[in-house]
Amino acid sequence: MRLITAVFVVLTLWTVTPAMAQSNTPEFPPVTAQQQQSFAAWRDGFRTRALANGVPAQSFDAAFRGATYNTEVNYRDSNQAEFTRAIWDYLDRAVSDARVSNGRRLARRNARTLRIVENRFGVEAHVVMSIWGMESNYGAVRGDIRVVEALGTLATNGRRRTWAERELMNVFSILANGDVAPRNLTGSWAGAMGHTQFMPSSYLAYARDLHGDGHRDVWSNNPEDALASTAHYLAAHGWQNGAPIAHEVLLPRGFDFALVDGETRHNADFWTSRSVTRAQGVLYTAAPFALWAPAGGSGPVFAVYPNFRVIRRYNNAASYALAVGLLADRIAGAGPLQAAWPRDERALAQDEIAEIQLRLEGLGYAAGGADGRIGTITRLAICAYQQAKGMLNDGEPSVALLEALRQDAG
Repeated sequence: MRLITAVFVVLTLWTVTPAMAQSNTPEFPPVTAQQQQSFAAWRDGFRTRALANGVPAQSFDAAFRGATYNTEVNYRDSNQAEFTRAIWDYLDRAVSDARVSNGRRLARRNARTLRIVENRFGVEAHVVMSIWGMESNYGAVRGDIRVVEALGTLATNGRRRTWAERELMNVFSILANGDVAPRNLTGSWAGAMGHTQFMPSSYLAYARDLHGDGHRDVWSNNPEDALASTAHYLAAHGWQNGAPIAHEVLLPRGFDFALVDGETRHNADFWTSRSVTRAQGVLYTAAPFALWAPAGGSGPVFAVYPNFRVIRRYNNAASYALAVGLLADRIAGAGPLQAAWPRDERALAQDEIAEIQLRLEGLGYAAGGADGRIGTITRLAICAYQQAKGMLNDGEPSVALLEALRQDAG
């Protein structure tokens, strides 16, 4: 598991869901002649490769009819990497009161479908609802960009051409199956489709036809197939029915934060013998869990279970998995977190984290280089320094830690 501090760097396509990306939409410039020429040149070359791999010419031409270079895709692809956000800001939006109340309301409206999904795939209704809420705000923001246009633009840009072309080949398989007409094959800027944002490859492997019409339709207003497909995806990746994803725990005063690494799992007896308790309810005892403190010792602490890793197969960001777990519990009736986030603490910039790493190295603590990212090696170095200085050894980079290191340097 990748450890994440109170400030995390967004590097993947799916960390920020379409529902979160809908505000502050910029005006996108018109397509330039050069961009369209590049798109056309790539498309013609790809057409040759696709036909050589068995795609009928008629199918290819129908799918790409009217497709053009998409400047929104270009903008979002170019501006997604390396920005920072405090995890509490992310969770404020992901697990907002509105999203919780809408999730509860729609769970009641779709109760029959959710019962069928849960019985068939063994994934709880509130978990499926949570992913639906995270991925498309319960279907409100499914994406309206043609998938061939999105993936074609990404392929034209070249940075992920092999990946984009592979997903496009999967698109032709979807069209050949007759699940959707080319004009309705729409999704996000990255090519993720439908209510729960499946990439074409995941769709082919895991999509399911719940309402028995012969089509696996994740695009229409009816969410049944999308919800079933999501449950099937989780079940196929080892979902444990009845087990939590993550929940808040309370630690006794003086708890050894070296145990809070987000990675090392122990059974419930190990934790209860150290006076760890669940903030709401009792600890789940049927699966081992690790403790994770996204904001260090000054914020909430969470027990993370094997299902946390299953959610990370859907989206690899730990922040996303935590949000899914918290939203699922809220939809099921749980209350908000008990511990407060350290909202008055300033988030460190990447260059400040790199400075911490450099100063630790200078003092003889192996921090694994100065790349500005917090991994296990850096966290262990911070813990060792904190322990030597009599500080809380939570391994968390902070303004106070940086100031202490600067003072040590004289």
